[in-house]
Formats: sequence, structure tokens, C-alpha cells
Amino acid sequence: MNTMVLLTLISVVGAAALFLALAWYLLHIIAELERIGGERKVYGAPASLLSKIRLGVRAIEVQTGGLAPQVTKLNAGLGAILGGVKAIDANLGGVITAVSRQEET
Repeated sequence: MNTMVLLTLISVVGAAALFLALAWYLLHIIAELERIGGERKVYGAPASLLSKIRLGVRAIEVQTGGLAPQVTKLNAGLGAILGGVKAIDANLGGVITAVSRQEET
């Protein structure tokens, strides 16, 4: 058997194995998604649990939508406080230095 023919056959077998594995995994994924989809109702339409999750996430998005402007205001206020705390830190450093010098004399 020619080497080229052998390599071609090995490649075809490898590609077929790849596609079979892909099909097998896709079937398992579909089965899992159908299980997540929910119970079948009287008329056969599934009650999708994924759509319930989507609605819940949307409700959280709507309810927390007003936080962004408040967080911006809070950040501005905390920035001002940061400046004051840095000034206090600098003043306390000066006080500690002055007290240390006073103890030495």
C-alpha cells in the first residue's frame, strides 16, 4: 500500500471520528438543554426555565439601574473625604515629629 493512500485513509478515519464525537456531544448537549427547558405543559409547549432566568436577570437590571448616578455622587464625596484624610495624616505626622523633638530637649 502506498504511503500517500495510507495517510489519506488515516486522515479520513480521524475526521470521521472527530465528527462522530462532535455529534455525540451535541446530542448530549441538546438533551441537557431540553431538560433545563422545563416541564411540558398540557399542549406540549415547554415552560422554559431559561426564559424565567432571563426575566429575573432583566428585573435585577431594571431595579439596580438607578444605582449608577448615586455611585458617581458617592465617589465624588469619598474623593473629597480622601483629600481631608490625607491632610489629617500630614498634620498628624507633623505633630508626631514636633512631640518627638520636644521630648529630646
